Amino acid sequence: MTAFGAFVARARSQGRLVVQPRMGMSRLDEMRLGLYATRNAAATTVGTLTVDSYTRTGALDEARRAIDDGTALNGYPIASYPPDVTRSLLRGIADEEFPVQVRHGSARPERIVAALLAAGLDATEGGPVSYCLPYSRLPLREAVTSWQRCCELLAAAQEAGAQPHLETFGGCMMGQLCPPSLLIALSVLEGMFFRQHGLRSISLSYAQQTHTGQDEESVAALIRIAADRLPDIDWHIVIYAYMGVYPQSPGGAQLLLDEAARLSVRTGAARLIVKTTAEAHRIPTVEENVRALETAAVVAGEEGRAPRTGIADTGIHEEACALIDAVLDLDADIGRALVRSFAKGRLDVPYCLHPDNAGRARSGLDSSGRLYWTDAGAMPVAGRAGAGRPATGSRELLDALSYVQRTFDERAFRTVAAPLPLSP
Repeated sequence: MTAFGAFVARARSQGRLVVQPRMGMSRLDEMRLGLYATRNAAATTVGTLTVDSYTRTGALDEARRAIDDGTALNGYPIASYPPDVTRSLLRGIADEEFPVQVRHGSARPERIVAALLAAGLDATEGGPVSYCLPYSRLPLREAVTSWQRCCELLAAAQEAGAQPHLETFGGCMMGQLCPPSLLIALSVLEGMFFRQHGLRSISLSYAQQTHTGQDEESVAALIRIAADRLPDIDWHIVIYAYMGVYPQSPGGAQLLLDEAARLSVRTGAARLIVKTTAEAHRIPTVEENVRALETAAVVAGEEGRAPRTGIADTGIHEEACALIDAVLDLDADIGRALVRSFAKGRLDVPYCLHPDNAGRARSGLDSSGRLYWTDAGAMPVAGRAGAGRPATGSRELLDALSYVQRTFDERAFRTVAAPLPLSP
């Protein structure tokens, strides 16, 4: 099987954006159908095995009972199926033309990583901060220790000739309302953590936010910093279609995905995690996922593959570097530095309720949809934070949470309602 990172690099060199669904089912026939449909989509795709909630939280006995009882789960219980079962699931589908990544959301994923390696897979994602603070109450120190072990498990596979790939989820923190300098810093810091513990192929994430121009500047900054801080390993950028409150109309949802595809092309990102037009209402079907993959590929193809130049500099790069340096100054061991940085408030995620997060930072949106700090707490961005801008109250927070949904639903309505041109 071709290594995940090598596959993406080859596609990028050929001018093709790799598109990927979020997909996971517990029934083997359904999961195999989903992978098969993804592979055969009219797009350059990679497959996804997203694990279930029991597996994500370590409740493997519950996952096993569900399998035995025939109860459907909300993902693939990779740590509860024997490795041979997963190998059979992938046989004839996963190969050098279609690598598969395991996605999980776990703050303590050793058993997931062990299971995917035993099944012949070597690509996964997450991170010690990005899969701890939003999704668990596990102490950050314990998550860092767990993720160090996971990195070492993956890195050990290199000795047997594998090329394991690990994607940081740091650029997707909280899904929305996290100013981009912090997303960039977390993505790079987790990438550096992976490298420090032996990984040589990684991807750095960035989630589409609320303003296209700001996103373009942010991804350009992420690429620039990654080139500087991770010069000796293979890496690429993965964009996530918006992860917050999604448009309720099919037209609005499609316009938002189109914008994510264009963002990927304009910034030179190599891979896009898609969302579907059903996202606001229910778990999408396989067919809806395939449609999203194919429409994103069409939009990307229409956009071309020349990254945009002349992007404005509003200080995001400088701010992200200040955050990264503030962490690295604390300890040569990046894991320990991350733990200490949250304890001191040098990293502080807005609206995150995890006990190890200082909880002083707040953000808001200006009238154009740009994210800004209203309070940066003890982070080294306080000089710029909230200058001349009002604090975010409950009403402003609710408006900000629904900003993208309203904007794209209204845009779709205007498109449908626009009068047809008169015939000559």
